[in-house]
Amino acid sequence: MELLTNFPLWASLCGIFFAQFIKVPIAFFATKKFNWSLLTSTGGMPSSHSAAVTALATGVALDAGLSSPVFAVAAIFAIITMFDATGVRRQAGEQAIVLNQLVHDFNKFVEEAKVWQKKQEEEKRKELKELLGHKPIEVFFGGLSGILLTLLLDFLLR
Repeated sequence: MELLTNFPLWASLCGIFFAQFIKVPIAFFATKKFNWSLLTSTGGMPSSHSAAVTALATGVALDAGLSSPVFAVAAIFAIITMFDATGVRRQAGEQAIVLNQLVHDFNKFVEEAKVWQKKQEEEKRKELKELLGHKPIEVFFGGLSGILLTLLLDFLLR
């Protein structure tokens, strides 16, 4: 039953769910369209990965203190996760954009070169996922939301 009272764990999970949920209204204000698939997708504003790891580190800091070894582990874990979100994962998303464009251009060329019948919908290729990583601003606001949400939860629940 100690799991049910593990504040850093619950703060981190709340950070994930908050960041994923808030992506829908943010995208709506930007595009004027509801995109419910953002609830389960990677990438976008704010970064749920950053929200989770900063909520975890903040929760550990509140529980164990800033000088505890477990806070050091959580803080380094958060830094590495956020660095990766803006680095390797972001670049993979950029490459996916270029590859999708190349595939699109190739398919257009083939269609113009030969008159092919269009394939059935279920035969169409699924595009590579382009929204893998995060822009630095997305990571920043994900981290900020994780910290602020955890401080609010600490104030309200303890």
